[in-house]
Amino acid sequence: MSDDIAEHYRQIISALGEDPNREGLRDTPKRAAKAMQFLNAGYTQSLDEIINGAVFESQTDEMVLVKDIELYSMCEHHLLPFIGKCHIAYLPNGKVLGLSKFARIVDMFARRMQIQENLTRQIAEAVQDVTQAKGVAVVIEARHLCMMMRGVEKQNSSMTSSVMLGGFRKNQATRQEFLMLIS
Repeated sequence: MSDDIAEHYRQIISALGEDPNREGLRDTPKRAAKAMQFLNAGYTQSLDEIINGAVFESQTDEMVLVKDIELYSMCEHHLLPFIGKCHIAYLPNGKVLGLSKFARIVDMFARRMQIQENLTRQIAEAVQDVTQAKGVAVVIEARHLCMMMRGVEKQNSSMTSSVMLGGFRKNQATRQEFLMLIS
């Protein structure tokens, strides 16, 4: 697959008016193909694979929050990156998830072409599915290069998206506690 992708990059470079055989560009198609495969590695992963059984019994029933999980994703509309951070909270219901698994869930879904709104929901639903929590909250704050480098070219803009499930959706006090903790 890498060779096919590299050939397409070679054609794109040529179509843009550049010489893909020029010294600085000679290996660019292969490097770009490898980069694109890495940036989209989430398609080859599954939730079961990345969780790997790291769900543990616990009597904890207070909010658990993991803040500032960095993320890098690819806008499906322009194939340009968006970069930001993700905050995830959940209300355990007899089970807790290993700490590193939150970052792995974020990476798995972020390493796919998509929009931020869908990414936020995918992460929330995955945490809900794995933990059977009483509630899950996810907020993503990101800067989109498709808005910064092209189009309206607004350098200081950012986007915030949120998904609240269960107790975070139904209970205003729980939602407010989460929002206060991440601000």
